Amino acid sequence: MSAPANPLYRLVAALILSICVMVLDQRTPWAEPIRYFLGALTAPVHYIAHLPVDSGQWLSEQAQSRSSLLDENRRLQRKSLILEQKVQRLAVLEAENVRLRELLNSSANLDANVLVAEIIGLDADPNRQELVINKGAGSDVVTGQAVLDAQGLIGQVVEAGPLSSRVLLLTDASHAMSVQVNRNGVRAVLAGTGQVGGLRLLYVPDTADIEEGDLLVSTGLGQRYPRGYPVAKVTSVRHQSGAAFAEITARPTARIDRASHVLLVQPSALPERKTPEVSDEG
Repeated sequence: MSAPANPLYRLVAALILSICVMVLDQRTPWAEPIRYFLGALTAPVHYIAHLPVDSGQWLSEQAQSRSSLLDENRRLQRKSLILEQKVQRLAVLEAENVRLRELLNSSANLDANVLVAEIIGLDADPNRQELVINKGAGSDVVTGQAVLDAQGLIGQVVEAGPLSSRVLLLTDASHAMSVQVNRNGVRAVLAGTGQVGGLRLLYVPDTADIEEGDLLVSTGLGQRYPRGYPVAKVTSVRHQSGAAFAEITARPTARIDRASHVLLVQPSALPERKTPEVSDEG
């Protein structure tokens, strides 16, 4: 039985063999098939060893991508809401611009010194037809001042505070004024009914020439309202057999329930009364 080889000899032999293999590998192509075969065998090991790192990176990218998508989605939702709000606001401003243009044209046609005011409140009492505007005594608003919109008269100021005023509407049950039919000049007293859009002519003779659709304009009596301004249109005329007076209803030409801005006619712009007259306005 031979003694085991000296480990030093085996190490020297291994080194010599390794040097020979490296020299042959660099000088000749004989080792390429062996290297290719060994690379194919060890490739799965490399993939498996690197799998945790790749998986961690993939999960991180997915989390970041989802987070980015969620953030982008929230940002787009906020932007969409803002844009929708802007569109709604633009629609409101456009409608308001139309109303203001109508008011400006109305004030030019009225040929009077007028003040533009904004409606800021309505009376909560169902038995009172009143609204509140944002102009008061500080803007030279006085009690009894006529209030109108682009289509016609709305009412008159009944209380002027420092910064705001209360306006009694034509439709209030306590309000009455003198009007005349624009078609033929027939005069009558127009009173409110306490309902939005509800007006009636008082004590009109059954034989009076008033027809449905007639335009009623202000007479200027009492100097509360400018003369010749639209007030209402006749909606129905009913004649009862044997009755002395006709039942006539009308609706305001002004958009009382939709107006956002109004005009106040300055008292100095109203015509001066040359002869004493008895006012039949309420």
